[in-house]
Amino acid sequence: MALCARRGDRLDSIRADLESQHSPQQFLALPLDVRRYADIERAVARCLQSFGRLDVLVTSAGIGVLDFLDRLDPANGIAAQIETNLTGAILLARAVLPHMIRRRSGSIVLVGSLAGLIAMPSYSIYAATKFGLMGFADGLRREAGVWGVRVSLLLPGAVATDFAAPSIARRRSRWRTPRALLLSTASVGEAVADLAERPRAMRIIPGWMAPILWLGRAAPWLVDLVADRFFVRRERAAELASAAEVRQPDERP
Repeated sequence: MALCARRGDRLDSIRADLESQHSPQQFLALPLDVRRYADIERAVARCLQSFGRLDVLVTSAGIGVLDFLDRLDPANGIAAQIETNLTGAILLARAVLPHMIRRRSGSIVLVGSLAGLIAMPSYSIYAATKFGLMGFADGLRREAGVWGVRVSLLLPGAVATDFAAPSIARRRSRWRTPRALLLSTASVGEAVADLAERPRAMRIIPGWMAPILWLGRAAPWLVDLVADRFFVRRERAAELASAAEVRQPDERP
């Protein structure tokens, strides 16, 4: 098994933990930035050299810079999210697909988000990447199935990690997902393993979110109303007040 991420020190720590629990299985720790195709090609070549084959690819690299579009930095807030969350997953799949096609087998698990079904304010770019990933998963699944390569899309809700923590900490409303509703990293890992062993087009976790998502798509006006009243206006209260003051006519004689 190969573990890939940008932080080499963190990878080495995880590899050591896994090897202590699953000896003598071999684990590779490969520093990798999914925005660089040369990194991806080197990682794939190293995996083939070490294991001789590629059975499963899990794409889970992602960043979240959550803010209103007019506040987002074009490079770090917009381009970086698209390159990491969407383009990176596409490039990873592109790199492993020829090897899976050659063997007429393989499983690709793309990790998306519930934000790929309903986009909320401050998530516009993040949601765009996850909506894009859904389209990519559909297309790739239909392209690759004839070769015996299965493509699955996992859509988890909020997970108990430090994902987008700086963005959330800056919220004036202090709105965040209640801790009781957060998924554990273990439950997400189990869902990924399940899709790798029993591929299917899409899986939503937690499952009880499915009816809520359906309601949101069937009645978008309701989502609009809730988002406007309980989030957007609270977050932008100071700006709205300032704009109102600017529009007031000068009442001095």
